Amino acid sequence: MSARWHLSLIGMGMGSPAHLTRQGEQALRRLELLLLPDKGEDKAELASARLRLLQAVRPDFDTDAGGGLRVARYAVPARNGADAADTPRYLDGVRHWHDALARAWAQALRDQLPHGGRAGVLIWGDPALFDSSMRIARRVARELPLELEVVPGISALQALAAAHAVPLNELASPVLITTGRRLRQQGCPPDVPALAVMLDGGTAFEALPDPHAWHIWWGAYLGLPQQTLDSGPLVQAGPRIARARAALRQAHGWILDIYLLKRCGADDY
Repeated sequence: MSARWHLSLIGMGMGSPAHLTRQGEQALRRLELLLLPDKGEDKAELASARLRLLQAVRPDFDTDAGGGLRVARYAVPARNGADAADTPRYLDGVRHWHDALARAWAQALRDQLPHGGRAGVLIWGDPALFDSSMRIARRVARELPLELEVVPGISALQALAAAHAVPLNELASPVLITTGRRLRQQGCPPDVPALAVMLDGGTAFEALPDPHAWHIWWGAYLGLPQQTLDSGPLVQAGPRIARARAALRQAHGWILDIYLLKRCGADDY
């Protein structure tokens, strides 16, 4: 019988065990192998957060061998440093990066489960929202006979709205979900009353032409012990957030944050 693999992409929320759904717990309990990304010493805390969550659900895991659940680390390949403003080159670099990640996943599956079996990857937030794990898995499926399972998780958007007790959208109004790169390059369309900004490597809100027109709700490390929140008129809160963000990154070596912006004067914060 030829080998077949089952791969679960498990949304883990923001890393807190409390964010893992019952479905996520069940998927973790079925795994024989967990693929753990290694981004180097400066981001070792990201791997540690995954292992802490794993410890809460599968204390039988073994990072070497012999445990009920094996954990296989794989080196995350370097990404093309193309300027994000050069969209075609940037996207081409991301696609090549996804190809390299797919090769790393496929090799780990072959090495660790040579006869097939159940493997999984813990995905920050929800696998469907600003995450490329499904694209990577589709590439793996071109090389290996693969059955894919996607387990939804609590997204950063949900965690942010809950932490601040604020709805994402106004009554009968839309909310635009975008990235820091897009906000810096294109700004905010004039007819958008609210926008949620993800994957911001800096403080793209500083590019908005009129900070007096916006209110911001910001959160970092949502759901974790080091959770940090701030909110207020952008003209006042923006500089505070920029300083806090820099200090937190220096203190922890990494940062995961997100923010919601609404135009001032909205009826219902």
